[in-house]
Amino acid sequence: MTHCSLPQPRTLDPMDAPSLRWGIIAPGGIARTFAQALTARTSQGIVAVGSRNVQRAQEFVDEFASGATAYGSYGELVADDDVDVVYVASPHSAHRDHALLAIEAGKHVLVEKAFTRNAAEAREVLEAAERAGVFAMEAMWSRFLPHYDVIRQAVDAGLIGDVRWIAADHGQALYPEGPQRLSDPALAGGALLDLGIYPLSFATMLMPQVDDVVATGILTPQGVDECETITLRGGGSIAGLGTTMATQTPNTAVVAGTEGRLELDGWFYFPTQVRFVSNDGEVLDTFDGADDLHALHFEAVEVARCISDGRSESPLMPHAETLRVMGLMDEIRRQLGVVYPGE
Repeated sequence: MTHCSLPQPRTLDPMDAPSLRWGIIAPGGIARTFAQALTARTSQGIVAVGSRNVQRAQEFVDEFASGATAYGSYGELVADDDVDVVYVASPHSAHRDHALLAIEAGKHVLVEKAFTRNAAEAREVLEAAERAGVFAMEAMWSRFLPHYDVIRQAVDAGLIGDVRWIAADHGQALYPEGPQRLSDPALAGGALLDLGIYPLSFATMLMPQVDDVVATGILTPQGVDECETITLRGGGSIAGLGTTMATQTPNTAVVAGTEGRLELDGWFYFPTQVRFVSNDGEVLDTFDGADDLHALHFEAVEVARCISDGRSESPLMPHAETLRVMGLMDEIRRQLGVVYPGE
């Protein structure tokens, strides 16, 4: 093995990104995390917050965006001329409608993962963005983290040889005592779209070709997926993935090649440590990507840079990749027997 060190991340300083004026739809838990990272780590500005309850929007403004405008409807928010880009943080079931609302108002959009309920809805949103000439991106925030860039570079450079095996899990004890949206089919509940998308997106990032997907799992009495295992095969690689909303799992990941492997500590999709390990078990190098914030700011500055450069999509999370992941989740749900109302 000639190279025994991991590459350095190419991630740019978030503070150096062009500053955009953000509007936030649905000021819930993920929006709070996004706003905290945005205000602490970037020069981006939150200028408007929209909720179905104006008091809730005002409380969010008071906490994270003093001076921003609080709106009691999403229509008012997207009509605000001061808003450059809209962050859609509502439940999966509403992503299509809220993204289209913003796009039709001429706004760029960053839409929380999963991008929509299914691939058909995702295609509708992306085609609308293309027609309107606005930027659109799925908020798969992990794809923009420094340690993910280290992994991509290491794999592309052949540091671990040819990738043969990928393993990743994501489980949290969120059912049945957790958020109601996770158990509700009408809100596109279940483990896959909320939790399983993390190991799935991690694997597809490293698997340009997926020929087969096999899934098996357990459904809740409400008809959404409580847990599942997923196997992907393609391009000489196999990925073994797991997700559950009924119990806590290690939340680790491994990428194993013919010349070595990359090990990610839990939680693998958060800023964390990456170890480069030889086939005989020797730790050859370590990248410590640990961070004290949720790190959603990296996706926000990617949006800002892409819009400033006149791009309609991000090369790190292109539209085709969003559609590919959504299509895989459609097939996984088909195999499990999960159907959302109206599909």
